[in-house]
Amino acid sequence: MRVRAARLVRHGEPLIIEEVELAEPRAGEIVVDMAYAGVNPVDRYVALGRVAPDAPLPRTLGGEGSATVDGKPVVVRGQGLGTTRDGLWATKAVVAEAGLIDVPDGVALDVAGAVGVAGVTAWRTVTELAEVTADDRVLVFGASGGVGSTIVSIAHKIGATVWGQTGDVDKQSFVAGRGADRVVVVSLAGALAGAGSGEAAAAAERSAVVEELAELRPTVVFDPLGGPYFGAAIEAMAPRGRLVLFGTSADATGQVPLQGLYRKSLRVIGYGGLMETDEAIAAGIRATLTAVAEGRLEVCIDSAIPLDQANDAFGRLVDRSVRGKLVLDLGS
Repeated sequence: MRVRAARLVRHGEPLIIEEVELAEPRAGEIVVDMAYAGVNPVDRYVALGRVAPDAPLPRTLGGEGSATVDGKPVVVRGQGLGTTRDGLWATKAVVAEAGLIDVPDGVALDVAGAVGVAGVTAWRTVTELAEVTADDRVLVFGASGGVGSTIVSIAHKIGATVWGQTGDVDKQSFVAGRGADRVVVVSLAGALAGAGSGEAAAAAERSAVVEELAELRPTVVFDPLGGPYFGAAIEAMAPRGRLVLFGTSADATGQVPLQGLYRKSLRVIGYGGLMETDEAIAAGIRATLTAVAEGRLEVCIDSAIPLDQANDAFGRLVDRSVRGKLVLDLGS
C-alpha cells in the first residue's frame, strides 16, 4: 500500500513529501487512516537532529495525531513514532494497537490530534504539578503558544486570576480570548542580547519587566521560555509560590536570583514530556480528552495545514506567528 508522507531524509534539510510503501503491520500493530497530526517544536528538533540524532533515516516524522479505525476516532501517540520508527505525518500509518486512545464525543478530530503534547503538558502542569486553585494568581509566559494558551484556559476555568505574557501586541486579543484577566505585552529581547556596553540597558529592561509583573505578585508561574524570564519570575513572585519550567525557547541559560529563590521559599518544578513513559502519557491524554469534552480545557487550533506544506509549518514555528496550535490536515 502506498501513502503520501513527509519524510526526513537528512537532518537540517527540508522534508520531502512523497509517496512511500507502507510497512506491513506486525503482530500487535494496525493500519490507521490519519486525520490530523500535531506540529510541535520537538518535531523541528528531530528534523534538525537535536533529538533522536541516531534514529534511522529516511523516516516519516510526527509523534502525535488523530486517526480513524473502521470509522472510530482515536488518538495516536508514543511508541517511538517519528523517532525510532515511521511517524504520523502521512495519510495512513502503522501503529501499535495498544497505543490507541478512544476520542470521546464532543472532541473534534483536529483538537484530538493536538492534545498529546500541548494538551497533556498544559493539563498536567496546571492540575498535577502546580495544583492551581481559584485562590491562585497565575502568570503564564508565552501565553499565545500552544501550551501557554491552553494553560490560560485551564487556569481561567478553575477560577484563578490569570495574567498572560506575550511579546507581540498583535497577539494581545488572542490571549485575552483564552481567558486572561490581563495581557502583559513585554519582551526581554534586550536582556537576551545584552553584553558588554549593552548590559546596563539589558538590566534596565529586565527591571521594568519585573516591576510590571510584580503588580500581580503571582503565586504560580508557568515558564516555557527560560533565559531572563526565569529570573524575572523569581523576582516578581509572591512568597511560597510555585514556578513550573517546561521549556527554554528564549534561552537555555540565564542568571537566577538565588536569594530571592530561597528567601521566598519558592518551589521550582520541571516538566519534561520526553522523560515520561508511554503509560504516563496515555493516562494524561485520557484525562485531557475528558477535560476537553467537559469544557474544562480548550486547545485552540491556529491552522490546519495540508501535508504538502509541512515545511511551511516549521517556518511558522520559527517566526513565532502561531496563535495556539498548528496541525497538519492529513485527510484532505
